[in-house]
Amino acid sequence: MKKTARPALILLAALAAGFGEASAAGFKDPLDQPAQVSALAARSPLTVLARAGTRLVAAGSRGHVLLSDDEGKTWAQAKVPVSSDLVSLSFPDAQHGWAVGHDGVILASADGGKTWTRQFDGRQVGERGAENSLLDVCFVDAKQGWAVGAFGQILATDDGGKTWQSLPAERADNPKALHLYAVRSIAGSLYIVGEQGLALKFNERSGRFEALSLPYQGTLFGITGDAGMLLVHGLRGHALRSGDGGRNWQEIATGLKVGLTASARSADGAWLLASQAGHVLISRDAGSSFRPVKVERAPPAAGLATLGGKGQPQGLLIVGPRGAQTLTLP
Repeated sequence: MKKTARPALILLAALAAGFGEASAAGFKDPLDQPAQVSALAARSPLTVLARAGTRLVAAGSRGHVLLSDDEGKTWAQAKVPVSSDLVSLSFPDAQHGWAVGHDGVILASADGGKTWTRQFDGRQVGERGAENSLLDVCFVDAKQGWAVGAFGQILATDDGGKTWQSLPAERADNPKALHLYAVRSIAGSLYIVGEQGLALKFNERSGRFEALSLPYQGTLFGITGDAGMLLVHGLRGHALRSGDGGRNWQEIATGLKVGLTASARSADGAWLLASQAGHVLISRDAGSSFRPVKVERAPPAAGLATLGGKGQPQGLLIVGPRGAQTLTLP
């Protein structure tokens, strides 16, 4: 079965290959090595960006987690007990946060991302468990959370991550064990998207993730939305919208042929998409259409956030292979 990797993971795999000449005897397991403090961490490859209240939190290669309390002008590095690459963050409130990534690692923070503890890693699920990355995490509150990843992994917790349970394969419509790239709670419903157009919605009554039918069969990297609509985005500029909870979908013309890898919503309600090649798109009609935003030298995007509150000048913060960069919107 052919597998399609998330762009952020391709980036990190390439970086790992570049440092792979160390001898086996000198190998140190990233799960056993804390992230090193580096003055250049904000310029190192970053794969995800989130908000913890008003604080910005970014994470990426070698366990780096960065914090900014001034809208990305300056960054401080957090204390992280592993040097595994991190690819997703979730903060249901300003203090409680979770991070997941390579080696099946799950980290938790109770102080807004300043310090992290390990709750779980792939070694707890068998001899080869650490080979399977976790690719996204979503907490609906400080107790209930979900993590998804390679080969159809779905983990759940209802005690803030003190214990994690692996969802049996029969509880998800994913018979090919396709990679799962995003999990999100939107308007009270839980969704997962992944390879080959896979989109799942959790059915509370059956306790199963049930398949949604999409007119696109390529990889989906993300899902976002609100009570009025769902928006999925993925390979080759594909974006689709549903206005009825995922029962029906319409393809949205983006004018792009590259992967759409990040999304965000601005304080004034606009929706934004960014690509792995440095494009930024905006929608002001609830995702029904998108137009390009003219920004100078936009970098490849793995994570995206808008800057400035409602009625204030808007900017963008993009994280990716070049670290964190701030852009001014026209």
